Amino acid sequence: MTTDETLEPPMRRVIKNPLSGERIVIRESQVRESGRALVFDLYLPRGGHVPAGHTHPQQEETFTVIAGRMRFRLGKRTTLAGPGETIVIPSGQAHWFGNAGEDTAHAQVEVRPALRMAQFFEMTEAISRAGHFPGSRMPRLSDTALMLLEFRDEVAIPKVPSFVVTVVLSPLAWFARWRNRRNARRTGL
Repeated sequence: MTTDETLEPPMRRVIKNPLSGERIVIRESQVRESGRALVFDLYLPRGGHVPAGHTHPQQEETFTVIAGRMRFRLGKRTTLAGPGETIVIPSGQAHWFGNAGEDTAHAQVEVRPALRMAQFFEMTEAISRAGHFPGSRMPRLSDTALMLLEFRDEVAIPKVPSFVVTVVLSPLAWFARWRNRRNARRTGL
């Protein structure tokens, strides 16, 4: 027996980060079915990688490689993973990952609990497409500061106490908010 839900193509969100090459496909059915977890497909082109080492203060992240090869740096340890292999990164563990092969790497990723991880990915896409740090492809420092403060439950800078991040980044985040309000007034939004 089929239901209307099985006849419809699954709803999905595609988030692309032009800076890192990451393409994240979040299927709405995966969000519903997994409850407190966010499940998504991650695609990394040749040379693609997460922009920086980071931690998830409250979330466990599980990568199951579907195709290609991925390199994971967990603290000081580096691990290669291929199709069928799973890497589990506990909350608070500093890590970085990237494509270790010639072909596009594809992994299914589960983040538990989900918190606001999907919104974090959407903001990384938005700031990567907005203005850039002069002379580079890097997002504006003020936008990055705002993102790190807004999503401090989801992502943190390894080995830097959260109060230091807050003190150092708050003035830059204030400037990003001010610029966003000014731009919204100019465009009538």
